[in-house]
Amino acid sequence: MTMPRNRSFVQVDVFSTSPYSGNPVAVVLDGTGLSDEEMQGLARWTDLSETTFVLPPTVPEADYRLRIFAPGGELPFAGHPTLGSARAWLEGGGTPRHDDRIVQECGAGLVTVRQGAGTLAFAAPPRVREGALEEDQLLRIVGAFGISRDRVVAHEWVDNGPGWAVVRLATAKEVLALEPDFSLLPDAMVGAIGAHPDGSRHAFEMRTFAPGVGVPEDPACGSMNAGVGQWLTATGAVPSSYRVSQGTRLGRAASIEISADADGTVWVSGAAVVRIRGTITL
Repeated sequence: MTMPRNRSFVQVDVFSTSPYSGNPVAVVLDGTGLSDEEMQGLARWTDLSETTFVLPPTVPEADYRLRIFAPGGELPFAGHPTLGSARAWLEGGGTPRHDDRIVQECGAGLVTVRQGAGTLAFAAPPRVREGALEEDQLLRIVGAFGISRDRVVAHEWVDNGPGWAVVRLATAKEVLALEPDFSLLPDAMVGAIGAHPDGSRHAFEMRTFAPGVGVPEDPACGSMNAGVGQWLTATGAVPSSYRVSQGTRLGRAASIEISADADGTVWVSGAAVVRIRGTITL
């Protein structure tokens, strides 16, 4: 164990321009010398969806390396921590190697982040698992959701590291009505998405559940939206750009923008605003 010292620490509100309405991520801007146990211990203590630690990169292409911890374990990749940590790094004095992008090194490899007008966007990493869910897995999910199998319009593995599976329901109203019982599926890493009525500000409502890593419901999930965006845009089920709302059942107001380039690269973007600045003794 290292001798405790004060380290720069921030909390960033991601995916909402309304203060304290998005998904917060805790960022330790200097994670050098900390053990896995110390990092995991802090993540349990903050009890946020994720806590991250910024470290020097190990490859020349990267600007920094990021380790990402949920209360229940380390993740190779997560979306809102990627955007929130990039914002924290920039405001902490980080200077990207390239004028047009930031490159994050993490367990999933190198992830590109670009800056927009008041927003940040990350390029969705490749999925490590895709394709329709196995029928037994789907039945476990609908059982935990308390719905019938015929309510599922489509389903897919959208796993870019955390293990995500998703089911598509017909409407946002059905998604918001879910009352999951994850005693029936305690290791779940699963989401549900459904369409808002035509003309709504957001095309879809998303809910993301991660009891498998100690997060009953995530207020706004970039990695889930990334995998779902790759799936839906590749199949032509949605336009090349659309907007998702998330966190409604938790009293949040997250807004997530999905866009696909002509080459198929999917970008996930949103606001990322530092709300807390200080030091933490670790």
